[in-house]
Amino acid sequence: MTVSSLVGHRDYSFSSAWHPDGRVFATGNQDKTCRVWDVRNLSSPIAVLVGNLGATRSIRFSADGQFMVVAEPADFVHVYSTKADYSERQEIDFFGEISGVALSPDDECMYIGIWDRTYASLLQYNRRHCYAHLDSYF
Repeated sequence: MTVSSLVGHRDYSFSSAWHPDGRVFATGNQDKTCRVWDVRNLSSPIAVLVGNLGATRSIRFSADGQFMVVAEPADFVHVYSTKADYSERQEIDFFGEISGVALSPDDECMYIGIWDRTYASLLQYNRRHCYAHLDSYF
């Protein structure tokens, strides 16, 4: 039984994640967008976030709900502020294929899995607390 259909993506979807409040979720798609939806009004997304290089392959919300992490298949990971309605972001740019992203349960660390036959690795970024509006992961 279909409860509702989402309209907007133009290709196959690869990922989704729920915000801790249970009212908001995000979908990642081959069309290089991540769309954020509010279940109270599914007629249009509340944010459309465009990637640099490729599909949105991995999405994670922080446990405190303040951040959403979006990973492309290679080279780019984006950290969006949910408090700023996804208009503020930090971009992590490196060279490598991304196997996924994860956040520690206390939201103090972000992990990026790098897939490479020779140099597979795990990048760790620690959250930097500052007085600015947007805390930072680097």
